[in-house]
Amino acid sequence: MNLRSLWHSIWPPLVAVILFLLIWQGATAWFHIEKWILPSPVDIGREAAAGAASLGEHTAATLRLMFIGFAIGTLVGLLTAFVLHYVPFLKASLYPLIILSQNVPTIALAPLLMIWFGFGILPKIIVITLVCFFPVAVAAMDGLSRTDRAMLDYMRMIGASKADIFRKLEVPYAIPSIMSGVKIAATYSVMGAVIAEWIGADKGIGYYMMLQKASFRTDKIFVAIAIIVAISLAMFACVALLEKWLVRYKPANDRR
Repeated sequence: MNLRSLWHSIWPPLVAVILFLLIWQGATAWFHIEKWILPSPVDIGREAAAGAASLGEHTAATLRLMFIGFAIGTLVGLLTAFVLHYVPFLKASLYPLIILSQNVPTIALAPLLMIWFGFGILPKIIVITLVCFFPVAVAAMDGLSRTDRAMLDYMRMIGASKADIFRKLEVPYAIPSIMSGVKIAATYSVMGAVIAEWIGADKGIGYYMMLQKASFRTDKIFVAIAIIVAISLAMFACVALLEKWLVRYKPANDRR
């Protein structure tokens, strides 16, 4: 993608965001909205600058938690998908249970984890892992099941082992689907880290939000939301760049 194409893909949402912020700023001034109800973008920016040092510490704590949980969740999701794909009986037995597990709200499960494992880092990592592994596992299993049938039959015909077929054919075909799941997990990891910090923490963006909610500091809550959005976008962009590097081949009708 050249610079002109990149600019054409960036400027429409950039203009939309700028217009949204201008309308927001104008509405708060025009209707004289109290700062504790809805602060203006200028008020939020001023508060972010004033509390930069404290926010940096909280953000660093959330990033550390998020990266650990995201890495473990992605690894668990991939291993789960590979094992279930390799052993069809396990897939038929466990896949419905994996789907069912996602019906339990994370916010409801987190207190149980705190009771079972205490208030250290372990229950928080488990929360993020549970949030991240599902989209990766489902996307990977879907990608593995979409392997080209003709190529699969050909490799079987020439005597390729099941391991060779998995490593040289099925996994490469599944990489685009896997990366789609990883992109979802990357954004979910931020949400998982914040939820984990809501339940029990002494630092982090989630902990910071709980403190500001108790004191009705709406402007600081918006600052925390802006940081969460920025981290989510950065994580998504990093995974997208990794995907572009990994997925070298595209069908002719998909090339730009």
